[in-house]
Amino acid sequence: MRRPVLGSLLLSSTDPDRLRSWYAAALDPEDNTDVNGYRLLKFGEFFLFIDTRADVADKNPEPGRVILNFDVADARAIVANMERAGVQWLAELEDRDGSLFATAIDPDGNYVQIIQISEEHRKGM
Repeated sequence: MRRPVLGSLLLSSTDPDRLRSWYAAALDPEDNTDVNGYRLLKFGEFFLFIDTRADVADKNPEPGRVILNFDVADARAIVANMERAGVQWLAELEDRDGSLFATAIDPDGNYVQIIQISEEHRKGM
């Protein structure tokens, strides 16, 4: 039997168009389309669906509950692009023993982490 694969995440918002625009500007997905009423962004093999729901607030009251981690090849370039898009940082780019991490806050208050893992750390994973 084939094991399950996590292939997507639904991110709900009271303003899904604003949220999609932010992710597209900040992180440059390889695809940015609409599918059956969903705003769909593709990052590698992973799909981020953005939609609206009546049971969510304008701001996430517990942003640490789920953190979107983006594995990147050049964290400094991604951070610069995110800054051009007007990002708010929870934690600016830092070097943690050769791996680079930064945590942004999207317009809905969700945490978005940029991670560039060093080759040394990858070998240990």
